[in-house]
Amino acid sequence: MIVPTPFNPSASIRVDSPMAGRVRLAVYDIRGKLIRDLVDADLPRGSHQVFWDGRDAAGMPVASGNYFARLETSSCRLTRQMMLVR
Repeated sequence: MIVPTPFNPSASIRVDSPMAGRVRLAVYDIRGKLIRDLVDADLPRGSHQVFWDGRDAAGMPVASGNYFARLETSSCRLTRQMMLVR
């Protein structure tokens, strides 16, 4: 779940982990280019809240547009669209 969308200046992404394990949450642009890894760690079971501030891995603001949050665990892969409006 991503709220709000469209967003400015940041989006909240809720990650529900049914079991403990490795979680990777990354943001990609419309062309599939990696913008930033938000989480790449072992997380305990439960609900976790992650924020994306609309910046890339170097800390630079990205342009308005559509982006994708991709969640990968050992048991699933999910991709959700979000829109940044500056």
